[in-house]
Amino acid sequence: MAIQNDHTVLATTRQSIDERALRLPFDDDDDFDDVVRGFVARSDERQVRAADGRVVWDLDAYGFLDGPCPPTAHPSLWRQGKLLVEDGLFEVTDRIYQVRGYDLSVMSLIEGDSGVIVIDPLISRETAAAAFALYQQVRGPRPVTGMIYTHSHIDHFGGVKGVLDEADVVAGRVPVIAPQGFLEHAVAENVFAGTAMARRAAYMYGAALDKGPSGQIGAGLGQTTSTGEPTLIAPTVEITHTGQELVVDGVRMVFQLTPGTEAPAEMNFYFPDQRALCTAENTSHTLHNILTIRGAQVRDAQGWSAYLTETIRMWGDELDLVFASHHWPTWGRERAVEFLSVQRDMYAYLHDQTLRLLNQGHVGREIAELIELPPALEEIWHVHGYYGSVSHNVKAVYQRYMGWYEGNPARLWTHPPEAAAIRYVRAMGGADAAVDEARRAVDAGDLRWAAEVLDHVLFADERHPDARTLQAAVFEQLGFGSENGTWRNAFLSGAHELRHGVFGTPVSSGSPDLLGALTVDQIFSSVAVRVDGPRAWHERLRVSFVITDEGTVYECELRNGVLAHGPADHPTDGSTIFTLTRRALIGLLTGQLDLASAITDEIIAVDGDPNELGRLTEVLAPVDPDFAIVTP
Repeated sequence: MAIQNDHTVLATTRQSIDERALRLPFDDDDDFDDVVRGFVARSDERQVRAADGRVVWDLDAYGFLDGPCPPTAHPSLWRQGKLLVEDGLFEVTDRIYQVRGYDLSVMSLIEGDSGVIVIDPLISRETAAAAFALYQQVRGPRPVTGMIYTHSHIDHFGGVKGVLDEADVVAGRVPVIAPQGFLEHAVAENVFAGTAMARRAAYMYGAALDKGPSGQIGAGLGQTTSTGEPTLIAPTVEITHTGQELVVDGVRMVFQLTPGTEAPAEMNFYFPDQRALCTAENTSHTLHNILTIRGAQVRDAQGWSAYLTETIRMWGDELDLVFASHHWPTWGRERAVEFLSVQRDMYAYLHDQTLRLLNQGHVGREIAELIELPPALEEIWHVHGYYGSVSHNVKAVYQRYMGWYEGNPARLWTHPPEAAAIRYVRAMGGADAAVDEARRAVDAGDLRWAAEVLDHVLFADERHPDARTLQAAVFEQLGFGSENGTWRNAFLSGAHELRHGVFGTPVSSGSPDLLGALTVDQIFSSVAVRVDGPRAWHERLRVSFVITDEGTVYECELRNGVLAHGPADHPTDGSTIFTLTRRALIGLLTGQLDLASAITDEIIAVDGDPNELGRLTEVLAPVDPDFAIVTP
């Protein structure tokens, strides 16, 4: 066994990295000029803290990237990290600024006649406030006169209350602009499957890993996610169609809706007076995800590429620069259009070639091994897979069209992981023999097979000491060799949990603002997915809710382990009726509001048996934010 201790780099790992590095276009260093272009200032405050004093963002955490690439990292990912840690305030063009390096995403600012329009206020209240403070320190105090959310992912709205007072929005003084469907998708993604996504996101972003040459060195799209308080102010202006125009604080904007691209609700927009195009997250200096490894709805690669074609047709002849919600801008009409075109070609190529091979009978796992990007694309840095990858994007395209079943009936009804593992290990002659097979695979440089064999051993016997030790070492080698930041983080996170135990979910998916934005229908949908079906098989109950601040009635019926719900004209005769506000309903069903106290305080009125609600909550399953991933 050639791995002697933690962080040892196998010769085969290093050889694989070196061979791939030979194909990288290191003679193209334009990105290093672009990433510092327009630099204005850097903050002396290098740590961003929450009110309780804990550090939620550290601007100096990645100082180690100043050095040469170590043997424990892929040089391409190391290069991307060096670019992403260039923090500060940057002047993009006349009246347009960006604050970069303060979170996974980038905050852009457009100066208007009397104040400033903020685009995408990062993830956390604290990082957004710190980024905005740097802008104001240099440009002087300016009121926020407009807020734009480019799309429905939390790193593009979560910090809003760090720069904007909700009272100004409620009073109609500041518009909050977002694409059609924003609020529904922003809330749904973070609530319905939020527990599982947050746990997997901890792997994707390496939340428990030390930052350093042998640990977390970035995520490709940004270095990592901040850990402050996510907030939300609901949009007041909805962009409903392409070509829609707005003037906010003297700034002209023209919008292009791009639903189903990088997010279910997303938009690009153009500033005619500045000849500047914001492409949200539809273009980045990386191959993005068709399906993130944390989980999400599969995105439409064909639609994504088609919208970028439309973008070029709409503004390609007149724009002078492209900037986005991550990374640095691209200047000059010719360079900008080529950037848009290459990004478009990348998603179109993956889509079309996956369909070509799919229709020849290949399955997703096979197509992922067969597809290579054209040489002309491989030679361009911004299509390299630092965040998405060709491998998992191809599988996502296959999944969108064909689903999980590969068509072979032998794979139609396979055993689940633990049951299959027991049989595999028995067939290999027992756990010790299987570990020996994994050792041989490691010595031969076949880390993928070693990981698969050891996965079976651990799911058959999760406490097998040699399997745990060796699998952690194998994961580490796979991480060291990954050009993709999220793959590296996932492999190293798996190694961390095998060595030190489950680290859980450091970031909660259910902030008060996100829960508070739930519609009544989403509230009941989030409850319905928690019903423990078998426990509720024989329960029968019907409850009505009168939502006073919305003037609506909702009926819930529990039967056959299903919570059916929906609006009604009036409460059902004979049912228990709860009369309350939408926020009280949220508090009641999330356990933040005690029913008895709420009745006493006249927050909730009940006509009928209040214990009916208890019968419902008793069959709701708890969620587990610390579920196992690399063990059963």
